[in-house]
Amino acid sequence: MMTKEVPKFLLNIFSVLILLLSSILSNAQNYPDHPIRILQGFAPGGNADSIARAVSDEMGKGLSQSFIVDAQTGAGGTIAATTVSRAKPDGYTLLLATGGHAVAGALYSNLAYRTVQDFDMIGTITYFPFLIVVKNDGKVQNLSSLLQDAKLNPDKVSYGSAGIGSTHHLAGELLSSMSKTQLLHIPYKGDAASVVALLSGDLPMIIAPPTAVMSNIKAGKLRAIATTGPQRWPGLPDVPTVAEQGIPGYDVRSWAGLMAPAGMSRPILDRLNVELQKALLVPTVRNKLEDMGGEVKGSTPEEMKVMVSNQTQKWIQVVNDAKIPKQ
Repeated sequence: MMTKEVPKFLLNIFSVLILLLSSILSNAQNYPDHPIRILQGFAPGGNADSIARAVSDEMGKGLSQSFIVDAQTGAGGTIAATTVSRAKPDGYTLLLATGGHAVAGALYSNLAYRTVQDFDMIGTITYFPFLIVVKNDGKVQNLSSLLQDAKLNPDKVSYGSAGIGSTHHLAGELLSSMSKTQLLHIPYKGDAASVVALLSGDLPMIIAPPTAVMSNIKAGKLRAIATTGPQRWPGLPDVPTVAEQGIPGYDVRSWAGLMAPAGMSRPILDRLNVELQKALLVPTVRNKLEDMGGEVKGSTPEEMKVMVSNQTQKWIQVVNDAKIPKQ
């Protein structure tokens, strides 16, 4: 019985595939052979920068290669994300993404990238809640009384945030929606400006990350009346969550994690994930992250992809419901 010859074009395809696979495996085995760059889209010395340095210093030991953390600031982190989305997916250009990455996917109508599809997720690093904060000697005693006042006086009870489209802003819009109130949003240029406004009595409350307000809370000038995560924040264990105060299901946390351009080989992706998870187990790294108010929590690439996708869809709904103009 005669066997049919394999068509020549199929042999050519097989040859190309074998060469491609050999190249991928060779690159993965030699990875990394030069420094790895992590872009982050916020000010040098800020939370994102500090998180990137904390994990990359330890990952560098496991990979026997140095990391360079580069601040590419502007447009809520989208400039850095654009650069990474267009980079070669070889494992040498990464993104330290934050919760603002999902917010941008909801808020910006002309992003140069797709929030989920144009990135390979490596793994999450940390989550942290926001705090709802009032002046310590002000009339607001708790969140329930403040929301009751807001129900009786629509658009009269205001809150400050770090700016239009910030996660803080959307946290307030979600609170307004879920509590069936009409809170008035007052945007400021950053957390520091909103804290000053609260201290001067210009508004009754602000929503801010722990790092922006803890010094004034410890000094007795400000008081947290709620945390926005699903559980109480260890840094202020006596402060109840929003959910505990009559808004079941309310959960707003920011996060940080590592991403790469879409199309990276799985062996390199897995190598980076393993080194990231190892770094998160190191006590000095965990202490640094926890000192910034975070809950250290790693993940698989797949888990992070689901989280980012869910977060993006959540904020799309909030932006649409609140009729926030697209940027």
